[in-house]
Amino acid sequence: MSKRDYYEVLGVSRDVGEQELKSAYRKLALKYHPDRNPNDRTAEERFKEAAEAYAVLADADKRARYDKFGHAGVGGGGTPGFDPSTFADFNDIFGNLGDIFGFGDIFGAGRRRRGSRRGADLRYDLPISLEDTESGTEATLQVPREEPCDRCAGSGAAAGSRPETCPQCQGRGQVRYQQGFLTVARPCGACRGAGTFIRNPCDACHGNGRVSRERKLKVKVPAGIDTGQQLRLQGEGEHGPHGGEPGDLYVVIHVQEHPLFRREGSDLLCSIPVSYPTLVLGGTITVPTLNGDETLHVPKGTQGDARLRLRGKGLPHVSGRGRGDLYIDVKVAVPTSVSGEQKALIEDLDRMMPQRSFEPDEHGDSRPFFSRVKDIFG
Repeated sequence: MSKRDYYEVLGVSRDVGEQELKSAYRKLALKYHPDRNPNDRTAEERFKEAAEAYAVLADADKRARYDKFGHAGVGGGGTPGFDPSTFADFNDIFGNLGDIFGFGDIFGAGRRRRGSRRGADLRYDLPISLEDTESGTEATLQVPREEPCDRCAGSGAAAGSRPETCPQCQGRGQVRYQQGFLTVARPCGACRGAGTFIRNPCDACHGNGRVSRERKLKVKVPAGIDTGQQLRLQGEGEHGPHGGEPGDLYVVIHVQEHPLFRREGSDLLCSIPVSYPTLVLGGTITVPTLNGDETLHVPKGTQGDARLRLRGKGLPHVSGRGRGDLYIDVKVAVPTSVSGEQKALIEDLDRMMPQRSFEPDEHGDSRPFFSRVKDIFG
């Protein structure tokens, strides 16, 4: 479920320059491009992964956030819901390179523009509670997306007609011109790279071949998932134009803060007040967990800044094997008011306590703390 490091994906060092970064991405894009590896899902995933890594590292601001915070720094601000602009069609990232360097013939870019092409990938930010993370949950999403028009079956043409071949590019979807010793290809302006035009557009979709609809989806969120991790719903992105296969939907998880527990990976931490007598003499206390209260033994002589552990009472590992621990940070419970009898007992205790029961510092000085402070400040 965890994502690979972007520098590792592109095979570059963390101090890589702009040109070297672009060159590394271009090599991977050439190697794994879907047109060069038809029906190869592994190559398609590698292509997407490289495109996503380059999109972050090529942007100075995103790269700075990634270097400091990792994937969480470029995973969005946690705003719940659908963000159609976050995952553009990954083919678009490579399209400019194809136009500039003439890769269209190598990969059949003209054929892709004339015919169907894959729809865009979409993103949905899903907030869940820490309790949902502990047990796993099922969420219902409402995702607006482009789907094929029912009336024209996605062709964009009115009933009784069909798209016609573009006379300017002769159906290639591209126009080419010579620039020095290079042949440069650009999408045809007349048909916008489709290779066809519609003389009689469909009334329902106005010739687009797609209409906007809101679709309800259910997604199972596994136990132990953490903020920034993603769930991929294959084929639930936008449908491609002209009958192209749909993209994917990426559900990005945001675990909300809990009023009591803090999370560190699969471990949970919380602070519990413990009475002074219990810390001195030892005893048992009741501590909360996400699955109910548990009894915890407090050893005799526990210090006020100690951390105690309950094994296996944290969150499950997202892999499904084992659980984290629950750590209890001990805080001394100091009453804000006491009765006269309690005050007298506390004063008696203070008089009976040894006055030099201090651990030596790093220099071997075992004097009380405030005596050391007097020496420092004269």
